[in-house]
Amino acid sequence: MQSPQLIVTESGRKMTIREMLEQEERARLSPHAKLSAETRGRMVPEAACKLRPAYQHDRDSILHSKSFRRLKHKTQVFLAPTGDHYRTRLTHTLEVSQIARTIARSLRLNEDLTEAIALGHDLGHTPFGHAGEAVLNEIFPGGFRHPEQSLRVVDMVEKDGRGLNLTYEVRDGILKHSKGEGEIISSHADTMPETLEGQIVRVADIIAYVNHDIDDAIRAEVISPQDLPQECIKVVGNSHSRRINAMVMDVIGVALKADGCVISLSPAFLEATVKLREFLYQEVYFATVVYANFIKASKILKELYYYFLEHEEEFMRESGGINADQPLEHRVCDFIAGMTDRYAFNFYEKIFLPRPWLIM
Repeated sequence: MQSPQLIVTESGRKMTIREMLEQEERARLSPHAKLSAETRGRMVPEAACKLRPAYQHDRDSILHSKSFRRLKHKTQVFLAPTGDHYRTRLTHTLEVSQIARTIARSLRLNEDLTEAIALGHDLGHTPFGHAGEAVLNEIFPGGFRHPEQSLRVVDMVEKDGRGLNLTYEVRDGILKHSKGEGEIISSHADTMPETLEGQIVRVADIIAYVNHDIDDAIRAEVISPQDLPQECIKVVGNSHSRRINAMVMDVIGVALKADGCVISLSPAFLEATVKLREFLYQEVYFATVVYANFIKASKILKELYYYFLEHEEEFMRESGGINADQPLEHRVCDFIAGMTDRYAFNFYEKIFLPRPWLIM
């Protein structure tokens, strides 16, 4: 009986299903796409899967990781929201993936590579959104940035310290996906992903979070639709869905005009997007009702960090002793960055808050 992992070509030559899919990529994708068979490889050589091309394999590894599952309990902007429809890191990641795949498919680029980068781009994000990243950046020696932490998660933290051993292109896209308050399309080549697929995720990330943070802020009544900069709304649209659609269409249009080898927003859309991001920083992220919770969350993480440094044995028991050869500060930072919001809340309560006596 023929192995289900093998097919027979018309010429009678046997090939694996992975090889067949790689052949289909060569025939179907744009000359600018990064082909799975042309990956620069993994940090640790391993046998190729007989079923899945390299980037599909990476996508699946990320999807099944513990870090990915924990994203569902990490908040995006609004900490401990009571409504059912506020975004979390997981829903943000899925929205980025959907936007990025739409662009990649339209340009005949590699969807598997695009999706793998999108699903892995925020694995290093802390609990409590921006507050968590800010406090770890303040107290951890050398600072903290979530793109570097996302790469560290897939390289050194996942699978009990063994990492996921992802391909070079996925790792590059994860590391260079973020721009913070900097340039969306960086003028420095070393800060931009090497593949067009990685550049798509970088643009899709800001399209997603600018629009869904506006949507969540309106839902929370932190702002109203009328507060949005009207000169931006005239360019990108006056509703959540219209803005996303317009931005995606703009990225695709710019790429097609450049023969599919440029990933960017047009000048008008780029300016509007940057202004909307500035608006969010001024009117939402540092609004009193939001920032007050940031301060409280920062206190929780800061006290947990210093507690673990002073109680290494307890930390080892709680963390499982992963990467014991690494400096304690780095292991504590890994552990705290990997916490969900509720885990951090509960652990803080367990350590620092008195518990009522039980009356028997």
